[in-house]
Amino acid sequence: MADTGSAQSMKNVVPHDTNEVRCRGIYVGGTGNISVIGMEDTVPATFYAVPAGTTLAVSARVIRATGTTATNMVALA
Repeated sequence: MADTGSAQSMKNVVPHDTNEVRCRGIYVGGTGNISVIGMEDTVPATFYAVPAGTTLAVSARVIRATGTTATNMVALA
């Protein structure tokens, strides 16, 4: 069976400024901001006012507590 690009594993997110999550997408259950550090980056980027029910197609190494207000997130890998 061919890989359709769907997530192979999922993990509930507890934002933390240094703990690595390593995901290729983030499902957002509760509206808010999400501050991430990319796979190759050292400087965080913030996605503002992400609506509930959105799946962000981003490769993130860290989902930071500082600057993150969104809730009920699931990391997709």
